[in-house]
Amino acid sequence: MMTEKRDIKNYTLKELEEEFKRNHIEKYRAAQVYFWVYKQRVTHFNDMRNIPIKLRKMLNSRYYISQIQSVKFEKANDKTEKYLFRLEDGNLIESVLIFSRNRITECISSQVGCRYNCLFCESGKKGFIKNLMTSEITNQVFAAKKDLNNFPNNIVFMGIGEPLDNYENVIKAIQILNDKFAFNIGARKITISTCGIIPAIKKLQDIGWQVELSISLHASENSLRNYLMPVNKKYPLFELINTCKEYADKSGRQVTFEYILLAGLNDSLYYANRLIDLISNFNTKVNLIVYNPGFNSSLLPSGNDQTIRFKERLVAAGIPTTIRRSKGSDISAACGQLKNKYLK
Repeated sequence: MMTEKRDIKNYTLKELEEEFKRNHIEKYRAAQVYFWVYKQRVTHFNDMRNIPIKLRKMLNSRYYISQIQSVKFEKANDKTEKYLFRLEDGNLIESVLIFSRNRITECISSQVGCRYNCLFCESGKKGFIKNLMTSEITNQVFAAKKDLNNFPNNIVFMGIGEPLDNYENVIKAIQILNDKFAFNIGARKITISTCGIIPAIKKLQDIGWQVELSISLHASENSLRNYLMPVNKKYPLFELINTCKEYADKSGRQVTFEYILLAGLNDSLYYANRLIDLISNFNTKVNLIVYNPGFNSSLLPSGNDQTIRFKERLVAAGIPTTIRRSKGSDISAACGQLKNKYLK
């Protein structure tokens, strides 16, 4: 009976070594295959010149090397680039390249759609469709390298989907992105942004990696966060903050809180003070985000003066705070604007 071919890019190096061992293949062959796939970017096993013909035939019979199809490319006035990708099953996702001095950051997707439907975010407006496989995550970075002739030096899981809702595939993707035999991107150059999936944050904490953790907070009281982010009803604010404290203490890493400023909703100094009360007693920083309205959104961004006042209040309390003015808004590539608008 013929078995379905498996995507070689869904294996970490350790998994591939174990797979080869089960098939009585020398362990070092896995690193050779990895070299050809990730360093030489070959798309067929027959191109792996130092792999014996017999092994190449076996690889061809059991595995394949997946590709991702770029179907639309847009470039913003500020040089930000956005890709629309078609997956093998026909689903579409988006990925964004952001350029800042010597840093190239790729914002990648982890799901098609999102089940959490935050009020200010376009990604969940059509609901959840599927988790991306590990290869569908890493292939977004492959595509960027093809155009850049090098890998991006920063990766942020801030595209379509909730990364920690696709925990296993995201964790495997990070292992491959970090692997010196694959993408060789430093763990501290990889950021996971989550709306606050508490059990997954605890699992991530136990791994002990040096990846950056960013929490989409956006409100400093439960009732308001319930309104903006329905996930808060399942994982309440104070339980989330306690989990973040534990994460910071055990990992030794600084936790970043993202806070979109929405005019008349969460941008008053009252909410700034409540935020100070929540996060001032452990290793944190705050990214204040200028809101990028989506299609037919009733929400409005805070004015510049109010944004400055909010920041100054946090800084005066000793909380490191920056204002992030998202790039790529003219091509709907800014924070919160990625969505599956091309799907029927």
